[in-house]
Amino acid sequence: MTSPWGGDRPFTAVVTGAAGGIGLALAEQLRGRGAELVLADVDEAGVLAAAERLGGSGTVVDVSDPEAVERLAERASGARFVCLNAGIVGPSVGAPWEVPAAEWDRVFGVNVAGVVNGLRAFVPRLLAAADPAHVLVTASLAGMTVFPGGGAYGPSKHAVAAVVAHAAMALAGTPVGISMICPALVATGMSPVGADPADVAREALAAVDDGVFAVVPPEWRAAVVDQAGTVARGGRPTPPAPTG
Repeated sequence: MTSPWGGDRPFTAVVTGAAGGIGLALAEQLRGRGAELVLADVDEAGVLAAAERLGGSGTVVDVSDPEAVERLAERASGARFVCLNAGIVGPSVGAPWEVPAAEWDRVFGVNVAGVVNGLRAFVPRLLAAADPAHVLVTASLAGMTVFPGGGAYGPSKHAVAAVVAHAAMALAGTPVGISMICPALVATGMSPVGADPADVAREALAAVDDGVFAVVPPEWRAAVVDQAGTVARGGRPTPPAPTG
């Protein structure tokens, strides 16, 4: 796969959820690769501060609003790298029936519809340009295997992983690539502990270079396969655990 930043031409990169965490780390590393940045977030002060520091442009976007994402795509009409990173957890961490209906709607609206809105707004433009381009989606380990609890977050990330896999099949043979990162805990606004967002971002862009479709932490790969295999054989799932 040809990287969208190959050659001497400058390229535009869009990052949603760019005010902090993985999104900000992706923006910083893309800037280091020469990208002209278009950053989006619901946090106006945060995204404008990030844009000013990194020499890009910042805008307030609620990714659950398809019209807002369409306006973002119009603003970044020359983009060749799109990071659909925005996501939320939601305050409820219990069983599905313990999560309020409004929270299900909001979590799925941001995490799932946000990705679908991004694909709808950007992919036709990328295909029409016929240049090497890439879409990077922030999924989660919680979308590759099922953990007890977690409220609406885990189910939403499972839907994201399915959307990205479907998109990858649809984009096969085109100059537009798509991939996803599936990190475990990351030290962001969602969690006070976890991996350094800079490390997650660095690994994500290296995976794009290498043509890797999904980045799953090595210590969790066996658990993902084992749980899926148990269910496929008709067994009852049990909580996953890392190895090594």
